[in-house]
Amino acid sequence: MPIVPATASPSSLLDRMSANPWFGALPLADRQALLDSAELLRLRPGEMLFRQGDAPGGFYGLLGGLLKISSLREDGREAILVVLEAGNWIGEISLMDGEPRTHDATALSAVEVLVVPQAAFTLLMQGAPFARAIAGLLAARVRSLYGMVEDAALRSTRARVARRLLLLARGDATMASQARPAVPVSQEALAMMLGISRQTLSVELKAMVAGGAIALRYRRIEIVSAARLEALSNASP
Repeated sequence: MPIVPATASPSSLLDRMSANPWFGALPLADRQALLDSAELLRLRPGEMLFRQGDAPGGFYGLLGGLLKISSLREDGREAILVVLEAGNWIGEISLMDGEPRTHDATALSAVEVLVVPQAAFTLLMQGAPFARAIAGLLAARVRSLYGMVEDAALRSTRARVARRLLLLARGDATMASQARPAVPVSQEALAMMLGISRQTLSVELKAMVAGGAIALRYRRIEIVSAARLEALSNASP
């Protein structure tokens, strides 16, 4: 996994990464300091950025490609927490508490990652604006995890599927302001995210197709009616 200097110009790199709401809200000086300290890591599909249990390393900004955050049980069953798209930043949890990595991070496609060394991250954390931004990033992750726990405990399978599709339409962790018309995820990956069987998911998706909420395409799901999908996401069990 070679680490090489970033090839993009500083201004274009700043523009690309600033499209992410979290990074774009940072003071310009902090954004520039992160990018100036970073080196570019390229991963091939299937290569791992880090494994569950690894020692804390860097703070990572996903420049291009898709990165899967997951856990693998002893019996080989995989649970996907999230699929991250370009613009997202990860790795702050282990840097904050000094504990090992909580999940695996695996490239689903050709991936480019900006690697900010731990020393540079620690230095930035001495500034109040960056420290507050990291606190906000952690709070957003906690809210998301609480939502997943609530969905699993209180909502029907169909509502859970609808809610995850709505999240994915906005880039999941990126949470863009405008939803996309299609979700670039396979049904197999979606089932793993929800912790349900592929067969159960197929039944729910077919019902959503019949109801005019979505359309199924090759390795993507089109949002035909966001309003109908929203209604399904709030339906009682």
